[in-house]
Amino acid sequence: MIDPDVVAHYEMGLEGSRLFKDGRPRLEYVRTLELLGRLLPPPPAEVLDVGGGTGVYAVPLAQQGYKVHVVDPIQLHVDSARDAADEFELSGVTASVGDARDLAAFREGFDATLLLGPLYHLPDRSDRLLAFEEAMRATRPSGVVIAVGISRFASLMDGLKRRILGDLTFRAIVEQDLTDGVHRNPDVAGHPEWFTTAYMHLPDELRGEAQQVGLEDVSIFAVEGPGWIVEDPDDLDLQLFAARRTESEPALLCATSHIMVTGRTPRNAP
Repeated sequence: MIDPDVVAHYEMGLEGSRLFKDGRPRLEYVRTLELLGRLLPPPPAEVLDVGGGTGVYAVPLAQQGYKVHVVDPIQLHVDSARDAADEFELSGVTASVGDARDLAAFREGFDATLLLGPLYHLPDRSDRLLAFEEAMRATRPSGVVIAVGISRFASLMDGLKRRILGDLTFRAIVEQDLTDGVHRNPDVAGHPEWFTTAYMHLPDELRGEAQQVGLEDVSIFAVEGPGWIVEDPDDLDLQLFAARRTESEPALLCATSHIMVTGRTPRNAP
């Protein structure tokens, strides 16, 4: 079952525009596509985009020649992904409702499976491991699994960025994040910008979860890097430079909003 606060947050319809500002792509979006371009097998590979939201990554991947099936627990997102596929006349994008912890309805043998959002909203480690296991099951042997977690320090840095750390309610959220990684917003409707129920990873923790389920050749990357705290669409080139130069620097892996982990399914997987 999906946390009701998570459902309420996404049913506000904010996800479709979150990765763009004034019509221009934000750093997170540009860097995620950049990393996917390096880590995914070449098109026309088949990709299962679990927690794929409104199809924001499925569309550009399909435009490159990939075949992408979006799975998301929010019906509004699934409808938006289908609408986007129709708008851009992309037969390579399909979408359906589903949960990252149960992908039994989807056939095995995808060349790659993406978990770019599900791990955020699974506070229990057992659920996150199950999502990883289901992604592996759906992926062919020697296929690619790519997942993203939110940095343990994201709320702290976001509070500095937005100058809202002085708000005592938000400060309490940050304190909880730093204590155990579990992020809960007591006022989702009143403050959707404070996000919703989520889990904030430490880099080694995210890497460890991927390794525990049996992924091989595991690598980890900072998505936005330290430049996201001063994010400005007019300064994107410099922020990208900073992200690229520090993406694998252990000392700075937490100085980002999102952390990406990737690995391969075992060659001899059944």
